[in-house]
Amino acid sequence: MAAGSTSILLIGCSGDLSIVDPAGPAARSIATLWWVMLAGAVAILVMVTGLVVAAFRVRQPVAGDARREKIWIVGLGLGFSMTVLAALLAYGLAAGERLMPRAAPDVVRVAAEARQWEWRFTYDDRPGHVTDNLLHIPAGRPVDVAITSVDVVHSFWVPRLAGKLDAIPGHVNVLRIEADLPGTYRGLTAEYNGEGYRGHVFAVQAHDAEGWAAFLEGSTP
Repeated sequence: MAAGSTSILLIGCSGDLSIVDPAGPAARSIATLWWVMLAGAVAILVMVTGLVVAAFRVRQPVAGDARREKIWIVGLGLGFSMTVLAALLAYGLAAGERLMPRAAPDVVRVAAEARQWEWRFTYDDRPGHVTDNLLHIPAGRPVDVAITSVDVVHSFWVPRLAGKLDAIPGHVNVLRIEADLPGTYRGLTAEYNGEGYRGHVFAVQAHDAEGWAAFLEGSTP
């Protein structure tokens, strides 16, 4: 039974849409944050569970019990939990700051335009070229995706490459993604926006240097 449960947990930690199977620096930061938050939550759960169990222990009253109970409840139940939550908040804010797009000499810029039910991508390095539901990027280079929508609110998300960001009509949000290795990465719209929501998906094709050069030259559709 233990082996079977472990297998199920490992399956959930991998796959095309797994946030804990990162394939890029931004996704790794998010996955690390997820594990840190999980560890903090488990620590608080263990402490609170211990306090609850201790509270139900039946024993004879002893002098000084009230003081000890105050230490346990205030010092551990509240103090420990608040310390852990504060540390998680500080780590989360620092991780979020690291995910912000910053100036980079080799950054690639593309645009993602959402609509019901399609994603349309254009490229600064290949003017006039448009791809539908397939975003081409170079592997190993940061890519800034300018995200917007022509109708309702959508959300751009490639779990193995970065976090998700809303596509809002009349507004442009910029998300930095990066793939460590060439390959195809699944993306989806992470915002309910009508009956076609479940089928509103796309893919990201990360090319090696030769493949990216071929795409820019027009050899790749």
